[in-house]
Amino acid sequence: MPGPESQEPKVDIKDEKMTDADTAQKPKSPEEVAALVLNDIKQNFGFLEKAAVNFEPRFSMRVLRGLGNLRRRLTPDILVNTVDAAYPSSSHRSAALILKYLGKEESSMEIDESVSGNATSAVLPEIDVYVLVLFQVFLLDQGDVAKLNSFNDEAITILRGYNRRTLDALAAKMWFYYAHGKELNKQVVEIRPLLLAVLRTSTLRHDTETRAMLTTLLLRNYLHTQAISQAHQLVLKADFPESAATSVVARYLYYVGRIKAIQLDYSAANESLIGAIRKAPQTSYAAGFLQAAHKLKVIIELLMGDIPERSLFRESMYENALAPYMDLVKAVRIGDVPQFSDTIEKYGSVFKKDGTYMLILRLRQNVIKTGIRMMSLSYSKISLRDICIRLHLDSEESAEYIVAKAIRDGVIEATIDHEKGFMQSKEILDIYSTQEPNMAFHDRIKFCISLHNESVKAMRYPMNQHRVELKNVEEAREREKELASEIQEGDMEEDDGDFDGL
Repeated sequence: MPGPESQEPKVDIKDEKMTDADTAQKPKSPEEVAALVLNDIKQNFGFLEKAAVNFEPRFSMRVLRGLGNLRRRLTPDILVNTVDAAYPSSSHRSAALILKYLGKEESSMEIDESVSGNATSAVLPEIDVYVLVLFQVFLLDQGDVAKLNSFNDEAITILRGYNRRTLDALAAKMWFYYAHGKELNKQVVEIRPLLLAVLRTSTLRHDTETRAMLTTLLLRNYLHTQAISQAHQLVLKADFPESAATSVVARYLYYVGRIKAIQLDYSAANESLIGAIRKAPQTSYAAGFLQAAHKLKVIIELLMGDIPERSLFRESMYENALAPYMDLVKAVRIGDVPQFSDTIEKYGSVFKKDGTYMLILRLRQNVIKTGIRMMSLSYSKISLRDICIRLHLDSEESAEYIVAKAIRDGVIEATIDHEKGFMQSKEILDIYSTQEPNMAFHDRIKFCISLHNESVKAMRYPMNQHRVELKNVEEAREREKELASEIQEGDMEEDDGDFDGL
């Protein structure tokens, strides 16, 4: 038997696992975090180089998708290290601009134009614009609006000096933060001529991403100042590119839906909002946009005479945000005019902040029509005086006018006896003998076809793949010709040999 000194010590497996877990959960130092962030930024530089060399926009889109996660970890020191990694010299125009706003430059530092021009040619434009966008989001997160707008004016000048299609996605993102900064500084009207000029330029250059972004920004600009007619003219005359980014398309459809709702085109507005909600990212990052879209969609459905599904108000993302609209739906569903008025008075400030207050005021007629429809279903005959009392109307003449309008609009099937002053409901017909089932099937088929078409358009195809196939076909044809010529030459040689033998 071996002695006691030769026995191996026992190791507790639980203790070893706990030690590994503690090591894995140990918080990293600020230096390690900064090194990881800088490594991610350098990796994005590599993706941008691939996008520029191979003319592949998907690499640029991949970099922009990681911008949200990266912006929360940016610090002044990381930005200084990023400038050192991106630019060959601090005298580069963009590098000097960023260092100036970071307060890292010397007071006596002057930019040499000749050196700056040489440095600019040595830096890839995609990397240059990407670093400028990083500093834009850093200033925006810091909340320094004045410094952000001052920086944006100079950064946009640098951007407009480039004309490369591989910059389209990055340029669109820079214009977005430029317009957002001006909106925070309440300079909405001042930037409108510049946005229109850049929209014309991007259209001539076939810059799809920038054109889509500027169209969306101009619609938001017009809606901010209640210039509905100008926004409508822009929608009619400016062709929105179908190949734009999904998030931009979602915002565009939302603004179009708001314009159509104000212009009383509720069906088109509802279709636009449905498309916006489906194209928006279904994550917590897009919660604000989804809440705003659903708020407007609830109002439009009520204006169309429909009642939104209750399951929408029970979702955790929308439960608190849609609570005032839930009370509004309850009042409209039962046709209770006093409850409707109390809801508007209680949540008026919330509705004004959401921009739906004027649309909600239009719902009063819908509430009254719903009340009349409920009474026509409950009573085969009811006097106009009782209708006036139940709906809290001013007089029997008002009740008679509203009932007549509801009959003309097809809300109820009834007749009015003007002499005796009552409403007589007609017998309810079988709904399957009407055109409603056909209309429902038509809407479903239309939705399926549009979904199929959008799916086909969204499929990704390799660029220039057809050229490779054509090249392979041409090579195959050349090989066939060579083979045929060789066979023919071989036959001639055999024939010549036979003649020589004779």
